Amino acid sequence: MNQLDFPILTLITFLPALGAIFILLTNKAEITQIRWTAFMTTFINFLFSLPIFFYFNAGSTEMQFVEEVAWIKEYGISYFVGIDGISLLLILLTTFFVPICVVACWKEITDKVKEFMICLLLLETGMIGVFVSLDLFLFYVFWEVMLIPMYLLIGVWGAPARRIYAAIK
Repeated sequence: MNQLDFPILTLITFLPALGAIFILLTNKAEITQIRWTAFMTTFINFLFSLPIFFYFNAGSTEMQFVEEVAWIKEYGISYFVGIDGISLLLILLTTFFVPICVVACWKEITDKVKEFMICLLLLETGMIGVFVSLDLFLFYVFWEVMLIPMYLLIGVWGAPARRIYAAIK
């Protein structure tokens, strides 16, 4: 059941990926623009997640804001997303804290800022995708989308002493 008659889960899932593509097309020297693009993308994504909270029916036991589109029909795989109460909270936490992460690393990350922000936005896409997936194959795809940027964030920008060890654990 989608109370908004709008694919809001798809929007909040893929908006960070669109921001990452925009940053990818931005000149590497435009660090301020890259940072602001990442912040605005994540902040707007947080704002888009708020209607989900307000329209969520806590009294219902069924999945809400459900969207389903056949993807690979031969294997019964579809783009099937929706949320329950737990995933609602995880989505709100994710969309709330990622803009804070962008601001927190504003002055800390000075090397490879473009790559860092792309990884952070792709990580947000993967996390939200994991929380909204109702199809096992889709869940696996988003899980992998999340793992790769997380590995890079830890391995490249992590604490120098143990970053490689932490990245593979």
